[in-house]
Order: sequence, then C-alpha cells, then structure tokens
Amino acid sequence: MKILVINCGSSSLKYQLMDMTDESVLCKGAIERIGLKINGGEENVIVKVNGEKYTYDKELPTHTDAFNEVKYILSESEYKVINSFNEIDAIGHRVVQGGDKYTDSVLIDAEVEKNIEELSPLAPLHNPANLQGYRACLEIVGPDIPQVAVFDTAFHSTMPAKAYMYAVPYEYYEKYGVRRYGFHGTSHKFVSHRVAEKMGKDIKDIKTITCHLGNGSSIAAVKYGKVVDTSMGFTPLDGFMMGTRSGGVDPSVVTFIEKKLGISPDEMDTILNKKSGVNAISGISSDDRDICAAQAEGNERAILAHEMQAYEIAKFIGSYVAAMNGVDAIVFTGGIGENGVWLRSKICSYLGYLGVHINENINEKTQKGAEAELTDPLDKVRVFILATDEELTIARDTAAIVSAL
Repeated sequence: MKILVINCGSSSLKYQLMDMTDESVLCKGAIERIGLKINGGEENVIVKVNGEKYTYDKELPTHTDAFNEVKYILSESEYKVINSFNEIDAIGHRVVQGGDKYTDSVLIDAEVEKNIEELSPLAPLHNPANLQGYRACLEIVGPDIPQVAVFDTAFHSTMPAKAYMYAVPYEYYEKYGVRRYGFHGTSHKFVSHRVAEKMGKDIKDIKTITCHLGNGSSIAAVKYGKVVDTSMGFTPLDGFMMGTRSGGVDPSVVTFIEKKLGISPDEMDTILNKKSGVNAISGISSDDRDICAAQAEGNERAILAHEMQAYEIAKFIGSYVAAMNGVDAIVFTGGIGENGVWLRSKICSYLGYLGVHINENINEKTQKGAEAELTDPLDKVRVFILATDEELTIARDTAAIVSAL
C-alpha cells in the first residue's frame, strides 16, 4: 500500500510518499511560496529521493497547481518513483483543529469537509490551508483515491474535563468551544508509542512525559497510552516560552499592554505570537542555534532566554509527574529536543528528585535523527532522545482507515 501524506500551509505544501509494506519513504519534499511571485534564483520546489536533494523554481498560483506539480514529480518527472498516480492507495492530510467533533482520524467526505471549515475560527491560519490541500487533491485526482484527515488535536482528546476546561464563564465553552485542545498530537502519539517499544513495555502500562521542543513547543502527559494533560491550550500560544511565542502569561499583562500602547487585539496577538518568546528575551533570534552560539560567547540575554526556557519546561514536567502520580519515561523530541544538548542537560538537572541523572557523554554526542537513552535502563525514571515522525503517524492512520473500507 502506498500512502501520500500532505501537509498544507497558507503558501506551502509539504508531501511525502510512503510504501507501507516496509514504511519506507519513496519521495518527499515541499513546494513553497504558493501564490507568490518567484524571484530569480529562488528555488521553491524541493524534491528528495534516493538520498539526493533537487531544487528548482516554478511559479504556482494556487494549491491546485502545487498539487498538480507534486503529481508530476512523483509520476512523470525525471525524479519519478511511480509510473502512475493510480498506484497511490490513499492520501492522508494533516489537519490542525478537530475540535470536540473528531477524537480520531477520519475519512473525508462532504460532512467532514464542512465540519473542518466550521472549525476554522479555532485555527484560522491552519484549517483553511489544510482544506485547500484536500480540495486541490480532489480537483486533480477526483473521488477515486480516498482521503483521510489526521487531526493534531485528536490524540489529546482523552484529556478529562478537569484538565481541558478554563475557569471562565461556562457559556463560552458551550457557545464558542473555549477550552484546552492541545497540538503536536501526531508527534506526541508517535514518540509515546516509540518509547514504549524502546522500553519493551506495553504503552498501556507506562506513564510518559513527551517534550516536543522546536520553534513551537509543547509537552504532554501520557498515562497508560492516553493524554491526561498538555501544555498548549485553546491555541498553540499557551504553555511555555517558544521561539517567538510568549507561552502562558498573566492575562492582565495582555490588557495592560493593549491600554498602554493603544493597540488592537489583533496587534496584541501578533506581539504574543511573533514578537515574544526566546526572540524577545535574547534580542538575537528565535533560532536555538543562534542562542547557543551567543550563550557560548557569554551573552547575558541569550543565557537568560535559555535559563527561562529550561526552568519553565522543568516546571511543566514536575506538574505532570504530579498529575499522573509518577512517571516512567521522559522523552525529548523535535528540532530542539533532538539537538539541544545544553537545554536537555539543564532541564534534567532539575529532576534529581526523580532520581534522574543523565549520561552527559551520551547527551553531548547524540545527533539529530538518532535515538538514545540518557539514563541507565535500570533507573526508575528513564530519559530518551527520540526522533519524531509525524508523517509516518499520518500514513499509519490513513492506511488503517483505508484498509477497513
């Protein structure tokens, strides 16, 4: 079975074709700057096949044009890996917000399409783009190839009301769906299952805290295979400080700054989402590599940004240990989770009360994409670095649904 995974943004389309017989990646890549003018030498089409990377430029006005280019790349171009698009058994789409309606992945039909659109106010930057991807595929390949929606929020749908409700007037939940949803669900799902495999345990027998750390970051408490709490909330802004996001702040800070600066809620939203976090504290960058370099040179604000980040993450881990009444494994994943040597070490330095003492030599030598255990397998609480694979999670869910048709 061959599954094509599609992840659409407002001006981008990422794709990955997988052969599910051995879960191998046949081809993957991205198309960027959809609907935008391409300047000379700006190669916006990326193709990765057989370990090689190819790029070229092409103006693609719509997502339909972009998907048609993907179809050409996979089945007609010099990089082709299949002879016909008919070899593809199904298409799996990343959809950010499933709300209360979808607690699992689902085959897309007219009703599902309508519901995803109705949920767009909860994810205005993502759901409309995700739908564009689905509609582009439908326009090019028609209804013969089944398409599946895999929701970022679905894995978190097992949270109890005591974890997902906010202490605001109850009618806001009833009328507007104001509650904690959580995000990065496909990543948390993948690594929580993967760590169970690494430990030789059934996921239903362990308590895990998964730390997806990147420019956007979130932590989940996974108790016996089910999420009981997660750091991101109504939107991906909640939680702890990220690359350009503030994470949780006193709500009065928001209204105070709005009044002081005389700015609108939309302008405040931009400040909190795009002008805050590590970027704001360091005054340097939102890229962790830049922060690490500045920290090594003794830059005080870079040091402060990293110290704040590690401290906030350690606090979330501690709260989730309490929420689950214990923990068996802590997992670091994502771009920073896999690369952040200093950050992992600093976070773990707060966890001595759990008996956590990591092997710093292993910590320093582990590179992105590798798997490693930082603790002794006999330790009560074990710490792992695991590479996430959200596309594989989407492909697996899509294959399971299509196989059952």
